[in-house]
Amino acid sequence: MKFDIITIFPQLFESFTREALISRAQKPAQGRSASGGKPIISIHVHNLRDWTHDNHKTVDGRPYGGGAGMVMMVEPIMKAVKKLRGKKKTKVVIFSPSGKRFDQATARRYAKLDQLILICGRYEGIDERVSQFIADEEISIGDYVLFGGEVPAMVVMEAVTRLLPGAVGKEESVANESFSPANLIEHPHYTRPETIKIKNKARSVPKVLLSGNHAKIEKWRSEESIKKTKKQRPDLVKLTK
Repeated sequence: MKFDIITIFPQLFESFTREALISRAQKPAQGRSASGGKPIISIHVHNLRDWTHDNHKTVDGRPYGGGAGMVMMVEPIMKAVKKLRGKKKTKVVIFSPSGKRFDQATARRYAKLDQLILICGRYEGIDERVSQFIADEEISIGDYVLFGGEVPAMVVMEAVTRLLPGAVGKEESVANESFSPANLIEHPHYTRPETIKIKNKARSVPKVLLSGNHAKIEKWRSEESIKKTKKQRPDLVKLTK
């Protein structure tokens, strides 16, 4: 999987791409059978200003019709996408509060691609013609407004990468987590110590998890997953019906 990020702040991605499993997924690995020992992903961060033609490397302009803020221009983005877009399975994505909500199903769909081009907006937004005629999809990671599209791009890259074969040490971690395979929240998790005092009251791990009875444990986990989903995400219960 190839990620191409178009941004005016490429330095924001430096730490993200060099740490933890995202860093590991970019390196050849011995014994990683799922990927044949090859890197699972490649990340290429591009400065949008490289596709400008004036001395000031201008990427934004005042909005037609007036209004506050500046709007990112079509031309540099159009040139960047034309240069970067591959011939294989590719999606060009822009981020906006008005976009379709990014979810696990979308992440799974993206994980089947060969390339994702992620356009990170800034200022007041991106010229609408990018959404209409250049991007394939407009995505939102939530009903709130951020300074730009860089954080959403990181969210998408991490969500997609962990679905790729070999990215996560234990494949079952991905297969049995929240939203997979059913549209439910994952069951609660516990580890040592078995009992701990919190706010002057002993809090213990559910006894069933200590029983060694795998059938009972799986039943408990399934029931708790449904219970937790109904309590914390009733909207998902409606979608499942």
